[in-house]
Amino acid sequence: QVQLVESGGGLVQPGGSLRLSCLASGTSFSIDSMGWYRQAPGKQRELVALIISAGNTNYADSVKGRFTLSRDNAKNTVSLQMNSLKPEDTAVYYCYRYSVRYGMDYWGKGTLVTVSS
Repeated sequence: QVQLVESGGGLVQPGGSLRLSCLASGTSFSIDSMGWYRQAPGKQRELVALIISAGNTNYADSVKGRFTLSRDNAKNTVSLQMNSLKPEDTAVYYCYRYSVRYGMDYWGKGTLVTVSS
């Protein structure tokens, strides 16, 4: 059973920083793609950042240069460092995992990030 547990959301002022973390259960973590999506009120869920097993990382244009995605295969965690946050970054952020072993997508329950003064 694959489970994803997010932490680190909250309220931050514009220009501030937050770090989101996701702890993944199950095996074969190192070969799976991991990342974060977000969904703002009234909008569709969108990709924020995704890292594949080979280490290549893709970022949404809107977060390039501000957000950094990293993974620790020894700890089964993936983290998203968010700097220079803007009000438009406000959303529920979901941890995502694609399991190569099972050929399936998995999602966390989400953590709310609010950027407001």
